Amino acid sequence: MKLKLSAVTFLAASLLAVLPLGAAPQSQFPDTPAAHQFAAWLEAFNSGDRAKLLEFLQKNHPSHAGDIDGELGFRWMTGGFEFKKVEESTPTRFAGIVKERDSDTFARFVVEVESQAPHRITKSDLEQIATPPEFAVPRLSQDAALSALRAELDKRAAADRFSGTVLIAKSGKPIFTAAYGLADREKKIPNKLDTRFRIGSMNKMFTAVAVLQLAQAGKIKLTDPLGKYLTDYPNKDLASKVTIHHLLTHTGGTGDFFGPEFDKHRLELRTLQDYVKLYGQRGVEFEPGSKWAYSNYGFLLLGVLIEKVSGQSYYDYVAEHVYKPAGMTLTASLAEDEAVPGRSVGYTHRRPGGPGDGAPEAWRPNTDTLPYRGTSAGGGYSTVEDLFRFASAIENHKLLDAQHTELLTTGKVDTPRGGKYGYGFGDETIGGVRCFGHGGGAPGMNGDLKICPQADYVVAVLANLDPPAAQRVSDFVLNRLPEK
Repeated sequence: MKLKLSAVTFLAASLLAVLPLGAAPQSQFPDTPAAHQFAAWLEAFNSGDRAKLLEFLQKNHPSHAGDIDGELGFRWMTGGFEFKKVEESTPTRFAGIVKERDSDTFARFVVEVESQAPHRITKSDLEQIATPPEFAVPRLSQDAALSALRAELDKRAAADRFSGTVLIAKSGKPIFTAAYGLADREKKIPNKLDTRFRIGSMNKMFTAVAVLQLAQAGKIKLTDPLGKYLTDYPNKDLASKVTIHHLLTHTGGTGDFFGPEFDKHRLELRTLQDYVKLYGQRGVEFEPGSKWAYSNYGFLLLGVLIEKVSGQSYYDYVAEHVYKPAGMTLTASLAEDEAVPGRSVGYTHRRPGGPGDGAPEAWRPNTDTLPYRGTSAGGGYSTVEDLFRFASAIENHKLLDAQHTELLTTGKVDTPRGGKYGYGFGDETIGGVRCFGHGGGAPGMNGDLKICPQADYVVAVLANLDPPAAQRVSDFVLNRLPEK
């Protein structure tokens, strides 16, 4: 996600383009061909100048030139990068740490070049990492952190980089709430605290709670294979090998459902069974349990499991057993063709099926990217106040007993960008503070919920703009609130 987890998150692992040697390196870089190349790329990328960056790409990496809009979209999203630290330097390899200008996010880069002039780049990589200890953001007092958050929100809203709502709670009580921007730009309807935002993958948390409720009731065992309950599942190999634990932790190899087939059938996929009919013949992508790979289809199958075992539709089950006991009165997954009072319009810069186009393109509604209806893998809508109620219900064991709550939220599998993944919840330590929760993001929507039990904070942020609009805000305040 995500997340971007997110998510949330860098748009491309191989962003670093091949660069001409001619550009003068900045003084902090070693005097090597590899470092010269990286410095030249950094200068061109940070400039945001389409012609300059395109010239670099055309001369040195033509295959990247065709995605100049994606490169510029990434530049707009990150604000560019600040070079922070050299980790490795040889004539043909340069590696180190950079920080996004527009956020607290850090990344590790690696550039390898040919040994002979013009020293074209043969390998480039850029990967998000946890904040290195020497660059940790100083913790503030609660009042100072919230004051800094208010200023950050004002700045982002003025730049049209945030439109949404924020709720921060301490010891079970909201201490900061805010709403910015427009829920509907055409009708000039402002966002309010009770505005309903599409939440993307955030409702994987609701699905996981529902599965753990069935386990707590003794109706399923998490170690059982899916096929024990879905006896007519089309692919027998997947059904016999993939356990409920695998699905909950994204270790089943069940893959995604977004892509060309989804785009072709987007409005025909109206029930969870419709997805199984389209994708159910597929096998696993790797041996279940052998690694972590985010799987929307895996959580779709968990929804099918809930329907089979409970005898209710997925939507009725979570409404009765998750939303109602938590007091979540504005959370649901009605179809997109049904009128929902207070549901915001999502706005995106992205082309359908393509990367972000960057700042020059105006925001447009995300209508042509939305599924017919949210599923157990993601979708639906909620409010920051309902997400806070959900967090309180988790912490106060209104949804699961203490044992199953811990089982739900405790990380079990390492994820590529640091942190662990539990059952539908990410589990990470942010500057010494442990938090669990989940983000969600897709064109025109972004959200994040973090529950930090030791520090006793809950952070909920929702936005009706592309990722990482909400994630940036969540990260900002979580990096600055006091540890206790």
